[in-house]
Amino acid sequence: MNSAQTLTAQAPLPEVAGTEKLLLTLVALGLLLLLPATFDADAQRAHWCFFAALGLISVGALGWAGWKYGRKPPGVQHNNLWLRASTSRGAVAWVTGIVLTGFYVILYWFSSPDDQGNYGPLNQLVHALDPFSQWLRNRPSDQWFLYGTFYTLAILVMGVRGLLKYRHSPYHLIRTGSLMFFQLGFAFLLPGLLLAFQRPEFYFSYFWPLKQDYLFPDTVGYLLKDGGPALGVFMVFWTAVISFVGVPVLTYFFGKRWYCSWVCGCGGLAETAGDPYRQLSDKSRTAWKWEVRIIYTVLGLIVLLTALLWVGASGAVPALQGITQPLSQAYGFAIGAVFSGVIGVGFYPLMGARVWCRFGCPMAAYLGLLQKHFSRFRITTNGAQCISCGNCSNVCEMGIDVKQYAQRGEPIIRASCVGCGMCSTACPRGVLNLENGPRDNRYQGSQLIHADSLRILS
Repeated sequence: MNSAQTLTAQAPLPEVAGTEKLLLTLVALGLLLLLPATFDADAQRAHWCFFAALGLISVGALGWAGWKYGRKPPGVQHNNLWLRASTSRGAVAWVTGIVLTGFYVILYWFSSPDDQGNYGPLNQLVHALDPFSQWLRNRPSDQWFLYGTFYTLAILVMGVRGLLKYRHSPYHLIRTGSLMFFQLGFAFLLPGLLLAFQRPEFYFSYFWPLKQDYLFPDTVGYLLKDGGPALGVFMVFWTAVISFVGVPVLTYFFGKRWYCSWVCGCGGLAETAGDPYRQLSDKSRTAWKWEVRIIYTVLGLIVLLTALLWVGASGAVPALQGITQPLSQAYGFAIGAVFSGVIGVGFYPLMGARVWCRFGCPMAAYLGLLQKHFSRFRITTNGAQCISCGNCSNVCEMGIDVKQYAQRGEPIIRASCVGCGMCSTACPRGVLNLENGPRDNRYQGSQLIHADSLRILS
């Protein structure tokens, strides 16, 4: 904890208004209702509890967001975050982290259906969504439909909170709206509709190497066979072209923010439900070193695994055919489940909302390399105006000590930056600006600003 946080911690928390208590009570009651919805032996009563729980949570959270942020001037409003147990790694944060982690563990490893269609501890919750799943997908619900419903609802509800909180910023309004749109339309409704028409479930907003199996031989063969001669070919073509052509082109013009902060579902949850935890990201140099070591290792692993799978499928090296499948399963378990799910979301209240994006996402690593060495995107700074308040560093969920750049008037051209723009929004002096410009001017502009700063200060 820095000196500013230490001083803040000495002040008492402001009194919580009765209206806010009532709205938060609705959320708490909704969460409690999930218990009978999960464990009640009476299926019909459990289903009613489930929908009542979702209703109370949604109404309470939306009402709280409107009361908390709709009535006040817009802005970052990160007051007292280091005083609350929920946002300063206190007891509430630990309980939240344990519950989230436990949910992911049950989801991934204890909810596979048996012969009777029983989904283990989540059985009641899964089957409560059967009518909705039948309407959307023309098939019964499963554990992944339950998860997708929870995930999408979290982004939509907390996205409304973001729209209210940052309503003064057109950039944040469009960015948050884009995340809500892609999650609801491309990551939830469209895959369900494809299943309803007896086509493969496909996520057009996820690409290789994040959705690594979309370019695995088995998946390509499955899409070509079950997708039909037109749609299947388009799915494979879309994945290949967007991964190797679209991603570099879009990153050249807009940086990695076009995906990590505008499209990606992982980023969508981080930017909406994870917004209260952005200050928890570790800004130390040690954390940055581990970030570089781990994330590029994961990228290297998936590139190597994809190549080995295709070599094995070609029959050129027969010995690979018995090795690549276990390797693929091991990657899916360690990276796809443990890292991106259990740790990536379960650790929100303890390490910030971008743990997966910082340390494990191969897509973020791929985009980051392009952004640092190839893109026109940068954040320019004006050191003459910086008052070293530290707001920019505090809100950076990617662990970048933005203040150090701002003080020196240096441009921020970092592979890890997702271009969320929160540092610029939090700055009281307008020191930071997100820009796309000619690569030759990425450093020149800020060098001129830095020279002016030295002249003014002298």
